[in-house]
Amino acid sequence: MRSFARWTIGMVAAVVLLTAGAAGVLWMTARPMAEARLSAAVGRTVTLGGMSIEPSFGRTRITFTEVRIANPEGWPADPPFAQAARAIVEVDVAETWRTGALILPSVTVEAPAVTALSRGEGDNNYTFALPTPPGEAAAVEPAPPSRLRIGALRVQGGRARVAIEHLRAAFDIGFETRDDESGVPTIVAEARGTYAAQPLTASLTGGALLALGEATVPWPVDLSLTNGPTRARLTGTLRDALALAGADLTLELAGPDMALLTPLTGVPIPRTPRYQVRGKLSYAEARVRFTDIAGRVGNSDLGGTITIDPRGQRPDVTAELRSRRVDLADLTGFIGGRPGRGTPTRQTQQASRVLPDAPVNIPKLEMANVHLTYRAQQVIGGSAPVDNLRAELELIDGTITLRPVAFGVGRGEVVGNIVLTPRDGAALHLEGQVDFRRVDISRIMQFIGSEGGGSLTGRAQINATGRSTAELLARGDGSLLLVTSGGSLSAVLVDLSGLRLGNAIFSAFGLPSRTRIECFVSDFRLERGVLRSRVLLLETADALLSGEGSIRLDQERLDMRVRSQPKRLTIAALPTDLLVTGTLKDPVITPEIVELGIRGGIAAALGFASVPLAILPTIELGIGDDTRCNDTLRRAQGGRRGAGSR
Repeated sequence: MRSFARWTIGMVAAVVLLTAGAAGVLWMTARPMAEARLSAAVGRTVTLGGMSIEPSFGRTRITFTEVRIANPEGWPADPPFAQAARAIVEVDVAETWRTGALILPSVTVEAPAVTALSRGEGDNNYTFALPTPPGEAAAVEPAPPSRLRIGALRVQGGRARVAIEHLRAAFDIGFETRDDESGVPTIVAEARGTYAAQPLTASLTGGALLALGEATVPWPVDLSLTNGPTRARLTGTLRDALALAGADLTLELAGPDMALLTPLTGVPIPRTPRYQVRGKLSYAEARVRFTDIAGRVGNSDLGGTITIDPRGQRPDVTAELRSRRVDLADLTGFIGGRPGRGTPTRQTQQASRVLPDAPVNIPKLEMANVHLTYRAQQVIGGSAPVDNLRAELELIDGTITLRPVAFGVGRGEVVGNIVLTPRDGAALHLEGQVDFRRVDISRIMQFIGSEGGGSLTGRAQINATGRSTAELLARGDGSLLLVTSGGSLSAVLVDLSGLRLGNAIFSAFGLPSRTRIECFVSDFRLERGVLRSRVLLLETADALLSGEGSIRLDQERLDMRVRSQPKRLTIAALPTDLLVTGTLKDPVITPEIVELGIRGGIAAALGFASVPLAILPTIELGIGDDTRCNDTLRRAQGGRRGAGSR
């Protein structure tokens, strides 16, 4: 709208300068002088096809025909940047003589046409030699305000053609003025074509063109826009429309995916589910502000403030956003997944896969610098055992820093610090650490439909390079350590893990309902996308469970074995291990019946979970001074010898 307004003001300036030249020069010399003065004013060659004057002691009419503003050097002569079939200016000679000011009761421009073209960023025909800073009114005026007074400016049958290659935009604008109820000519415009390779339609109803630069007169705006499936509406007033100042504007946005707003805003936005938001739009200190945001994105509410500073090499965006209730499914677009619930799987992603494989758009990351803080008071949807969420994100020169992203789980939290840096070949380098800080086991067990208590601590680390979340994990190196001592688990769960069917039946009736956790240790090493267990051990008051195996993240395949050994008499216990195979999406758990003599008691189970001596200090750091887990680890470290002596 701002560029359109400046083009229009440019045409007005042309008419006024022509009038000033005509009023002070004789008949035949007025036209070349006016052409020279106007060319100097706009920095382009301006030509007039003809000029006529109808003198009168009342109102003198001056008519200019075939007005043309040329393209810059290096561009074809036709079509020119702007042209008008005719411009008619009425001069009040008596008032001009009496006041010493140039009094123009009426200016009418007929069939103006603007052709705005771009062959690439920085190569266009609509950038003039006399630019004005963002947020400021045009500095070049045909005469001081006190020396020029225009009563009414009317435009008839105006049109503009806009074609900008790097924005994949090509659309036509029709514009004219229409007198309102009080006889004031106000601007109306309609646009049709494409923008970002999506169909575009827009309509604008504004105020009087002459009031665009008047800071004392509110300039009304009613703009409706549809770009593909995205809908936008801007309503309200501006105190100084050319400076975009004194805004009292409401912006409404709606569509199936906020990522489609990226070409319209110049700000990289990840994929989202269907959304509808509104807020106040203003412009001050060369910054655009979208405040008092309220709306919904998928199943989540969204509020906050967004500020955009467009002056640097790339836009600088500061966003402070919040949700009272957020569904984590609505945020999966941030990691390359398909956001929302009930949406079809991406066509490029195999139906059997879990990890998002959408490539990260590196050029999109480099479109803007972003500073984002986000708070969610409550996580809903049941997709993860998470209660709340907070995140601080910096996107600077294409590098993403999350420090931190934290998920509340009961009384504890999972805190991640992650850095993603662009690499050659459209890849990202990932360095990340995730700390598990007294994560509430009861919330985790509740999520899987069981019972438990206590807290879980640990740490995960990863170093990888890839083009998507799936590829980063499939090529990553790192580790995962989780430990706890104390707490409780559902007795049914522990009994079934060892196929102690009789005990499981009693536990299901609450005899007992829970069993005490003595120690849990899970230590995995990630090497080139393969998670291999070094220690997997759970000791309760009733049993000892141990495991080993691997998870291939490139194929998302499981190959794990779990062994359980009771500490006391059990009813109907089967001598078996549990095999966990299949995929992350469809795991398969099957028993593997073994010979009765193989189990060999607690010592054999500890041997199966033998702890390498080198990693004991790392595990002990995670569990602190708790003697229960230390005792289990010492026995496990020597368990292989105990098992082998039998």
